Amino acid sequence: MKYKIDNFSKEKAYIQLYRQLRQDITDGIFKYGSKLPSKRLLAEEAGVSVITVEHSYSLLCDEGYTEAKERKGYFVIYKEKDFLSINERNEEEKIHEKSLHGTESIFPFSVLSKTMRRVLSVYGEDILVKSPNLGCNELRRAIADYLSRNTGIITRPECIIIGSGAEYLYSLIVMLLGRDRIFALENPSYEKIHKVYSACEVECRMLSMGRDGIKTEELEDTDADVLHITPFNSYPSGITATASKRMEYLSWAKERNAVIIEDNYDSELTVSTKHEDTVFSLDKDGCVIYLNTFSKTVAPSMRVGYMILPEKMLQDFESRLGFYSCTVPVFEQYVLSELIEKGDFERHINRTRRIRRKVME
Repeated sequence: MKYKIDNFSKEKAYIQLYRQLRQDITDGIFKYGSKLPSKRLLAEEAGVSVITVEHSYSLLCDEGYTEAKERKGYFVIYKEKDFLSINERNEEEKIHEKSLHGTESIFPFSVLSKTMRRVLSVYGEDILVKSPNLGCNELRRAIADYLSRNTGIITRPECIIIGSGAEYLYSLIVMLLGRDRIFALENPSYEKIHKVYSACEVECRMLSMGRDGIKTEELEDTDADVLHITPFNSYPSGITATASKRMEYLSWAKERNAVIIEDNYDSELTVSTKHEDTVFSLDKDGCVIYLNTFSKTVAPSMRVGYMILPEKMLQDFESRLGFYSCTVPVFEQYVLSELIEKGDFERHINRTRRIRRKVME
């Protein structure tokens, strides 16, 4: 075995171990049906506690890579067909679109109501206090930890800004970058993206989509210096940008000193359990702004979104827009932070994804 833990890394030990094990599973080193090393043996190999190994194995089980058998250990249940290629997955999703209508992400109301009651009991009159302008620290910390565990995004809570949905955050970005910028959008794309930017008096360029993302020739020819992309399951085309296309976006931004807005809406509910790197996590130059919301994963009425700014943009945002009040009530922020910290949010995501994969079989 070759598992090593970097004690100087910002990632927790169990996350590091989880990523290494997941890589060996997807690479076929541990094949379907094979048994993983015992917790004690792996703990000795990696120089960690048995509890750390248990956390790593539990996460693999939650993600659908392994399953635990009582008194026998952990066994690989990963199958190649669960990790379809991008084009195959898009075709499969179109074929089974009607089947998936019954598997939308419906968050368990009993869990939500229980969490709401717990927040009222624990926080009491604190829910009546005005939220910090960038959002409650509790929710920003919870989101940062969640992203680290599930997307490979490593960020500080201070770089996360909470707002009431994607549309509001789009407008903040325009004010941050300036209305003199030219924005490039995917064509076709979610209609409201163009409408919001137009309402903000921003000039837009529509770039045609190919099989793996925005067409290279149109990206090279555009005079835009801001690129808004939805690299995962772009609506309405259903196209997911390949790894090479995501790197192409980053190279384009670096050459032009441009900014990329990565809108990752609906990404958690993929039918694949394979980790797909976000453009933000691949960015080495601090040119990507990341956005996501909870309206799809929790409830449409939960008008809560968040964006992550690169470190180099944070000071400019705080000096120019830091006076804006947070548009999300404190109560909802506390509820979401509790759902994430207690594991209810991740369990719901993993459960929904497993149901969708079964429908696709």
